[in-house]
Amino acid sequence: MALFNFLSNDLAIDLGTANTLIWMKGKNIVLNEPTIVAYEKNSKEIIAIGHDAKDMLGRTHKDIAIIRPLRDGAIADFEITEGFLKALIRKVSNSWQPARRIVVCVPSGITEVEKRAVRDSCEHAGAKEVHLVAEPMASAIGVGLDVHESTGNMIVDIGGGTTEIAVISLSGIVESESIRIAGDEMTDAIVNHFRRKHNLLIGDKTAEGIKCAVGSAVPLEIETTIEVKGRNISQGRPEQIMTSSVDIREALSDPIAQIVSAILSVLERVSGEIASDIYDRGIILTGGGALLNGLDERIRKETSLAVHIGDDPLTAVVRGTGKILENLNDYSSVLIKSTRY
Repeated sequence: MALFNFLSNDLAIDLGTANTLIWMKGKNIVLNEPTIVAYEKNSKEIIAIGHDAKDMLGRTHKDIAIIRPLRDGAIADFEITEGFLKALIRKVSNSWQPARRIVVCVPSGITEVEKRAVRDSCEHAGAKEVHLVAEPMASAIGVGLDVHESTGNMIVDIGGGTTEIAVISLSGIVESESIRIAGDEMTDAIVNHFRRKHNLLIGDKTAEGIKCAVGSAVPLEIETTIEVKGRNISQGRPEQIMTSSVDIREALSDPIAQIVSAILSVLERVSGEIASDIYDRGIILTGGGALLNGLDERIRKETSLAVHIGDDPLTAVVRGTGKILENLNDYSSVLIKSTRY
């Protein structure tokens, strides 16, 4: 039995809307790929996944479709998601020893149907045992919080498709809110801003680059400018314009305001004792959205609480999920209980 455990490819998976990360037992993070699939439309045969599929964006012909199989933290295409998971698991596993046990993190607001879909996808990909954990719980464990203690901790995980806000105590989620406003919505807001204000059509990849380069949640000491290339909608030809960090902040104002509003909503619902704990400990930000320039400062101003960005926020969820996988007995109380039909 010990030899079987040693040889098995037990995996922890952060199945994100934007990126999927995999942790292998005993080896830490072994894969980090965009959650993107290119497939042949007629046969639905998968042609490429991850980075290879992302490189094809905007450059395919009519017979090839490129999609994100997850949308807003939920599975949008079950068949493609299953194929995507199978391909990823094959990529990191020994062909002669499929993954025996998989722990997958999911949004805290996931429905029973979505839970079943994730379980089924992993089982069809070869897993014998599948466990689910809520993203904010995995994130809290990933940044080193003791989730078993009787003290309230507030975690805000801003991913690609969802922002997960949770107050955690005694191995459970006391209060939570999962909103489908996160990194992707910020990117979409930039695309729509350029279409509306500058009459310029830009792609998601360009908008993502702009967000990372000059995006911010508060005024900067030194505002910067950036060149943006796209297609002039009226004239129908390529065009380059200059834009500023002020302009991009205006584009991002609405999704940021919605995230702050959701945080305030959760704070309003906690008990006095938990509120006292959060006042002492502050709010911890994780996920790619935590890296948006000045977002921690904006939340600090709006909540009057200390705000900390967790160590390596992009990998906090998979590191927490990996820790659960490596110590499943110790963390059995944090796993999501799912009803089987």
